[in-house]
Amino acid sequence: MSEAPDPEVVELAGKIFDLARAGDADALAAYVDAGVPANLTNDSGDSLLMLAAYHGHAPAVRVLVERGADVDRANDRGQTPLAGAVFKGADDVIKALLDGGADPAAGTPSAIDTARMFGKAELLTLFGAA
Repeated sequence: MSEAPDPEVVELAGKIFDLARAGDADALAAYVDAGVPANLTNDSGDSLLMLAAYHGHAPAVRVLVERGADVDRANDRGQTPLAGAVFKGADDVIKALLDGGADPAAGTPSAIDTARMFGKAELLTLFGAA
């Protein structure tokens, strides 16, 4: 039988996910530097990087990538941070993820599939899939 999670830990995790959504790069860097896993995920499998990317925060994406966040880590629906950034049209986040080594073909749908779905020819060219 597993123990119930410590309410203080749950509250802290919620705060850190909120920092990712808000794009607070400095606070995220401080928490990860203090020992919070760079690949921390919520109950939907969304990583800190996914939340920062989906909400359009390139500086937060960069600090997480610099601290070892997995750029291709998919959530429970198979979506990657890069596909989320393509969906949201966040060009600076797309660049930060590609600079961090993100694979445009990873995930379901992939960033390539998402770019095709929305007719983003410039991204297909960027991804080498035109």
